[in-house]
Amino acid sequence: MGFQIAIDGPAASGKSTIAKLLAMRLGFEHLNTGATYRAVAVYLKEKGLTPSSSQKKLEELLRNLKVDYKNGRVFVNGVDYTEKIQSPEAGILASSFAKLEVVRKHLVRIQREICDDKNIVVEGRDIGTVVLPKAALKIFLTASLDARVERKLKEYRKRGLNVKREEVERELIARDEQDSKRSVAPLKPAEDAVIIDTTDMTVEEVLQKIQKLVEERMKS
Repeated sequence: MGFQIAIDGPAASGKSTIAKLLAMRLGFEHLNTGATYRAVAVYLKEKGLTPSSSQKKLEELLRNLKVDYKNGRVFVNGVDYTEKIQSPEAGILASSFAKLEVVRKHLVRIQREICDDKNIVVEGRDIGTVVLPKAALKIFLTASLDARVERKLKEYRKRGLNVKREEVERELIARDEQDSKRSVAPLKPAEDAVIIDTTDMTVEEVLQKIQKLVEERMKS
């Protein structure tokens, strides 16, 4: 079994930035599970399914679904979905599908297969509690809503998306509501997770804190 690091937290808490940079510094692989959920959600929508579709129809499509995550790009049945999942709508759609047990069951299976026997940094919302409950180190990142809105706004504008601040705030509030109150694998810190509030921290400060924890766990 490899050294697995779970990084959980709400949207725009810094998970992706920290996970990618941490993986690079450690020479580990990286998996963004949120990207896999968004890609599968968009794929299901393209196939005419919605979160209210019958479990039988969802099961039929998900049973043999192949999802890959390589070099920051996500593929569904060999098709690159990376560009399709960048919009705010894709995030909300993913949260809606993620509430369904049949969807989470198959995505968790796929994510575990990707992580199997690897030194890897995995980011998401239920990594430490569900996907990798035996991870060597579990981190839960959080930040104030204002800080998260500003980060998400910068991210969208960097991609060339003209999104208003009010839209981003509504998006994050809606996703928080869906993620924390869903009956299946709700967003919450694992009991043994280290909680880090990144509101007033620089990326480098967060990285150094986690790297120190990694070094301590590797020695023990």
